[in-house]
Amino acid sequence: MIVQRVVLNSRPGKNGNPVAENFRMEEVNLPDNVNEGQIKARTLYLSVDPYMRCRMNEDTGADYLTPWQLSQVTDGGGIGIVEESKHTQFTKGDFVTCFMWPWQTRVILDGNGLEKVDPRLVDGHLSYFLGAIGMPGLTALLGVQEKGHITAGSNQTMVVSGAAGACGSLAGQMNPNSHIILCGQISQYNKDVPYPPPLPAAVEAIRKERNISRERFMVLNYKDKFESGILQLSQWFKEGKLKIKETMTNGLENMGAAFQSMMTGGNTGKQIVCISEDTSL
Repeated sequence: MIVQRVVLNSRPGKNGNPVAENFRMEEVNLPDNVNEGQIKARTLYLSVDPYMRCRMNEDTGADYLTPWQLSQVTDGGGIGIVEESKHTQFTKGDFVTCFMWPWQTRVILDGNGLEKVDPRLVDGHLSYFLGAIGMPGLTALLGVQEKGHITAGSNQTMVVSGAAGACGSLAGQMNPNSHIILCGQISQYNKDVPYPPPLPAAVEAIRKERNISRERFMVLNYKDKFESGILQLSQWFKEGKLKIKETMTNGLENMGAAFQSMMTGGNTGKQIVCISEDTSL
């Protein structure tokens, strides 16, 4: 079977701005055989995210992120429908997701790396599993819960410095003794600087004088809270308490353009690329 895929065509360089031309489309042959423990799925939605900018470099600068390789298929968060399964936990027609979904129209994946998703949790909006009812939503929820030092009834004020993207648009719908939660700085991702970037001396002096903490938050450190977090986010969504924003781009051929747009502020809420809306088999 011939499928289309997106590969890394070139690297922007550590201090360069990514462009759509850093990616290219090509056709490849998908094997006919699905081995034991594997599934074949048709891709429905793919995610583009700021962290992917690090994966465009030869060295991501993070031990939990592997770099994309030139002329190899790129990957990230994805949602698909199972067309064939040789894994005991999945059957034809299941909707599945993973964080390393190849950017191609159909895929063969190891079932052990997949998670089944229930469309009822998102009222059929499957793409929400890549955004508000997925990793970005968990990042916003757990970041505030675990690092926000929230006290009930204390009349606290919350400021989100970047509130137009997938996490910031959910997290917030500086005083003395306050707290800074560091969770991504998209404006710095095209620069060859350490993360988190050091503060200017004058700002650091103010931080210390006013007893303002500055902590880094990484959602992957809270995997034990993922399941309950997703259920909480789903409940708030169904109750109308969680306002979900999405920017949808259509077509695998527009993955690079969608990524470039997201990196320059072209999205409101989660940036999604729709590969196929057809959920029939």
